[in-house]
Amino acid sequence: MCTGNICRSPMGERLTRAHLDDALGASAAGISVTSAGTSAVVGREMEPSSAAVLAGLGGNPDGFHARQLTAGMAETADLILTMTRRHRRSVLKLAPRTMFRTYTLREAADLLDGVDVSGLPAGIDSRGTALVSALGGQRATRRRGDREQDDVFDPIGHHGSVHQDVGDMIVEALHPLLEALCADGAQSDVPGEGDTQWIVPPAFRVA
Repeated sequence: MCTGNICRSPMGERLTRAHLDDALGASAAGISVTSAGTSAVVGREMEPSSAAVLAGLGGNPDGFHARQLTAGMAETADLILTMTRRHRRSVLKLAPRTMFRTYTLREAADLLDGVDVSGLPAGIDSRGTALVSALGGQRATRRRGDREQDDVFDPIGHHGSVHQDVGDMIVEALHPLLEALCADGAQSDVPGEGDTQWIVPPAFRVA
């Protein structure tokens, strides 16, 4: 989640989608990934420079349109990642009950360093829930100084190189989180012959 939902959060959304599709194959279809803005330019396509950066990083900007964040969107998400601390405060003001599943993107990546990823369950549904819980368990360990690096700055109105820097920053923080979620394909148990496998993973919202 960012401000206008045309630069940072669309990059996060579409990069997440690309990673999940590549790592999980057909199972990835059960994971919902969306983005929104606190003051969205509703209906707008991605800002061209950010769209170009996204494509260069392996994401697809086609068909994207900005959306406004609503309380309902926040309340139904299992994980909300924001681009700045100000955005996180906006989410919590709108949906206070999401406190323990709302982080800045860089905060979540930092907290992941203290998580024993090898101890997370294998199934994608339970693995996602356990990962969010583990991040929450690390929150109290952060020093105040660490929080100064939590924001991903807004590239709107800047040269394309700034959009590239932002895209690289998003990838750097997002990649380890997605690797932790999708480790070894994070597949559920293989069903027996004649069984129907329902994979209902949590809805991760890169907002």
